[in-house]
Amino acid sequence: MTARRVKRAFKYRFCPTDVQAAEPSRTFGCVRKVYNLALEARTDAWRSRREHVGHKATAAMLTVWKKTEEPAFLNEVSSVPLQQALTLSTGEKVTNPRHERRDRKRLARAQRELSRKAEGDGSNRAKARRRVACIHARIADRRRDGLHKLTTRLVRESQTIVIEDLTVRNMLKNGHLARAISDAAWSEFQSMLKYKATWYGREVIMVDRWFPSSKPCSVCGDVARTLPLDVRIWTCGCGTTHDRDVNAAKNLLAAGPAVSACGAGVRPQRGSSRSGLSALKQEALQREP
Repeated sequence: MTARRVKRAFKYRFCPTDVQAAEPSRTFGCVRKVYNLALEARTDAWRSRREHVGHKATAAMLTVWKKTEEPAFLNEVSSVPLQQALTLSTGEKVTNPRHERRDRKRLARAQRELSRKAEGDGSNRAKARRRVACIHARIADRRRDGLHKLTTRLVRESQTIVIEDLTVRNMLKNGHLARAISDAAWSEFQSMLKYKATWYGREVIMVDRWFPSSKPCSVCGDVARTLPLDVRIWTCGCGTTHDRDVNAAKNLLAAGPAVSACGAGVRPQRGSSRSGLSALKQEALQREP
């Protein structure tokens, strides 16, 4: 047998001098300034022109801000953390652990054994029922443990989290996806995220379920005419190739500040039959309170 290679991590306490501590403090202040400037620019663009302002546009704004008189102090720190401060999705995907699938055969076997036990077969039926219950409990414990770890990490690493207000109950009516959706426990994930955000002083923004997060290009704002569920990668007319989920995450994150600022949902503008506009060509508009 080959020995397993174990990776070790080391933690060191950093005790800077007053002179050394001034540099990260200055950097943190500049990062906050850039974050707030970018948030203001994106919110204003969305509210006034219904325009998505992406990373490329805000990066260009950062160059202009550095050249102006008031925020010229941004040149005194590294440009890397300032670029990282520019409010987009990291592109990280969290796969469905599918806890139920791991014990599906064992659960099916235990349920068949239980079904074969007669109602009057006291002790044997009780044992079979406990075996089924134990498997269900093991699945639920693994699922809950995974959700706690994920939501805690997201809340600790993020100041603002934007999620879609999905109707899980209706989604469960899809026979092809119901089992996977149930196993992912989206409702429980949402609930954990909200109360942990309250604990840590974070903000969770709920975007209206009708917001077309997948179809708009997060770079140019053009809306795809059709985008079937089985299409996971698509190319916009501007030449940008999108991962469906990552593009949707970027659009949600761009719409989040408008929802937070106005206290309203975000819904698509549907084409009117009188105007002759196609309902497929939708623009995300802020719903009036």
